[in-house]
Amino acid sequence: MKLFSFFFLALAVCGCDLDDDANPLGDGPSDDRPGGGGELGTGPFLHFELAVDPEQERLDNFGRPSSLPSGHAAQSPEFHSLGVHYFELAPNAFTMLGDGAVLYESPRTADGGDDAIDFDELPRAAPGEVIRSIPLRNIAPGTYEWVRMSLAYQEYDVALRFAGVDLTGRLGSFVGFNNYITDFDLDGQTVTVDDDRLQGFWAFTAFGRVERGQAPVGATTVPNPISDSSPIPAGSCVVTGQFAETFTVTGDETDDVTVVVSLSSNQSFEWIEVEEDGVFEPERGEAVVDMGVRGVKVSVK
Repeated sequence: MKLFSFFFLALAVCGCDLDDDANPLGDGPSDDRPGGGGELGTGPFLHFELAVDPEQERLDNFGRPSSLPSGHAAQSPEFHSLGVHYFELAPNAFTMLGDGAVLYESPRTADGGDDAIDFDELPRAAPGEVIRSIPLRNIAPGTYEWVRMSLAYQEYDVALRFAGVDLTGRLGSFVGFNNYITDFDLDGQTVTVDDDRLQGFWAFTAFGRVERGQAPVGATTVPNPISDSSPIPAGSCVVTGQFAETFTVTGDETDDVTVVVSLSSNQSFEWIEVEEDGVFEPERGEAVVDMGVRGVKVSVK
């Protein structure tokens, strides 16, 4: 079907920056590292709950308000699932990546030939669900101002028009540095890979058919408001958000605590318009230029 060819071309210009020299998050966690292996442990727990908000402020890579450039259009897609590879609490804006309280790093594997995130072991959750729980006793007592979270997978619906008909398709986007994928379900369709896929691999389904592709290095937004004092390596897709109020761990907690990480989907799927009507029409050559989340807010409930 021509729809898929046009969609492939439209996505071909979109991707995340990729550092080919090393895993941006360093070596994998050991069994004595929080979240690194063994049993989950006993409570009380720190729960991480994901939220996606299309009304949340739209930011750029540096955490500044961002509007659409002239000639561009965007939509706020409906998210169904998110996969997270890494969680860290940072005490302040000068804490380098990895120097805070690293709470979890999902398993990796070399089954595909290179070091890669094991997608089968990647925690995934829908918006509104808890994606990971960490025993509070495993977290160093102290005060924390920031959360770092490495997104590895995004799945959402995209609205588009083809041959004058308005349609909805499902997009699965892999944004981790490298991903070992056996197979996965995308809106009822099985996508089989059985290999590594670098950051930027995607699959799209509509009408019961599946198309897949590999985006080149490029320009997916990864918000980091403290990039001047604590930069994130290219390719890590580590988003950074500030607690609404400083979060304190005393070591004497008796009750569970839930941290809500809210991601902005405000016009996060962005393309260059050929016909300026605000509708994504890949058959007209309207090319996608960004699929990154547009900001992170963190609160405790």
